[in-house]
Amino acid sequence: MIEIAFGTEDVARTRFALSPLWEVVASVRVLKGADEHGLHRAWVRQVRPRLAASGVDLSPLFDLVPVPAHAPWAGYVPGFLCPPPTTPLPSLAVELATVRGTPPALLRTKADVPPARMAALRADPEAELGRLADVIEAYWELALAPYWSRVLTLLEDDIRYRASRLVDGGAQRLFQDLDPQVTWAGGTLHLEHRTARGSRRLDGRGLLLVPSAFVWPRVFSVLNEPWQPSLRYPPRGVGTLWQSRPVRVSDALAGVVGRARAVLLAELSAPASTTDLARRTGLTPGGVSQHLTLLRTAGLVSAHRSGRHVLYARTRAGETLAQAPGAG
Repeated sequence: MIEIAFGTEDVARTRFALSPLWEVVASVRVLKGADEHGLHRAWVRQVRPRLAASGVDLSPLFDLVPVPAHAPWAGYVPGFLCPPPTTPLPSLAVELATVRGTPPALLRTKADVPPARMAALRADPEAELGRLADVIEAYWELALAPYWSRVLTLLEDDIRYRASRLVDGGAQRLFQDLDPQVTWAGGTLHLEHRTARGSRRLDGRGLLLVPSAFVWPRVFSVLNEPWQPSLRYPPRGVGTLWQSRPVRVSDALAGVVGRARAVLLAELSAPASTTDLARRTGLTPGGVSQHLTLLRTAGLVSAHRSGRHVLYARTRAGETLAQAPGAG
């Protein structure tokens, strides 16, 4: 059990943020076997063959993301790999700029990382950190970018809910249902932890709360210098993230964008290629391609290359339109 003592300044400076870079790290843990309950099985089933077909050497990233096994520090993640964000919603590019500029003194970890990987990072930090950032970008485009709109909606919904709890009843109400591993009493946050024990003080820095789609059922904490004290926790409704929904197209949506494009928007609840969409909708591949081009120009879908194929996914605007009242 870790006890985190809050002062008045800490409560005042407690804030929320999202971190695309942390989702990269947490999702790699899932791919390496940390999803024992199968919550992300549907995502893994789509992403794992896509990564294999890409031919990208992911070892600079995967070596740095251990999964709990037998080693005492196997559950830890190197702090320099995913420092807590300094703004509420940084882009992946902004977070990777921080990684590329990591001071050599911070290239250390208690995590179960191959010694050769850490030795290479220390021997040539600029080159190896740049290579790491490039690999993360490639992984993001293949594994997370096509799904980011769906993930982001879940995370932002949780922040809105937590913010309302904070307004309604202060820190006690905020932490009351954050996670079963977290309890609040008498100005102290109690965090269940597998290995760590003792008290921690925030010393006026506040606590950063980062909802994460890929951490369930765990809560990850960052409580050591020089990083912002942080908790990465599962958002509300994470169990529904990959649930498939019946494809329905309303006359109202079809009247706005046309029935064929409305059908394609509805089908893109998960990333798909032109061939997949043609097979599922009965439209010709050429027709699907033309409609997707128009939807992409309008900012309703995005395209992500995966080997020889291009995957299309709804953007946030597309998600909003597809899920609007009357749109199914």
